[in-house]
Amino acid sequence: MSKAKVHGLGGLFFKAKDPESLGRWYAEHLGMPVLPWGGAVLEWQRRDPAPEPRLQHGYTVWGPFKPDTEYFQPSQKDYMINLRVDDLDAMLAQLREAGAQVLDRREDCENGQFGYVLDPEGTLIELWQPSADDPGLQENEGGGE
Repeated sequence: MSKAKVHGLGGLFFKAKDPESLGRWYAEHLGMPVLPWGGAVLEWQRRDPAPEPRLQHGYTVWGPFKPDTEYFQPSQKDYMINLRVDDLDAMLAQLREAGAQVLDRREDCENGQFGYVLDPEGTLIELWQPSADDPGLQENEGGGE
């Protein structure tokens, strides 16, 4: 049985003094497609390697949080990294077996399943297994669009 693995950056989330103003700056000066909720969804695609090449469509979220958010706890860092995984349960089991600090925190919602671990430097890593109907899991056989 193959090991669970990360297959993409799900998002970059960070504290900002003024998330709304920062979002406007990114939109105006960098052309970032900032949405009404204050973040941006950046679409991408990747080709799976042979023997069964498929073109995968996905997205990465850019998301500023208010400076007083508690979402990144127990980390003391001002940012969190979200990584897309192919099998959340297997990934969490692998991490526990390896002695990693897996948090007793889990979320299941329409966007998928989320689990949390602290890396060796105390950064919160949010592991995300997108739901089956998530647009980021749409595939095209043989590399079409």
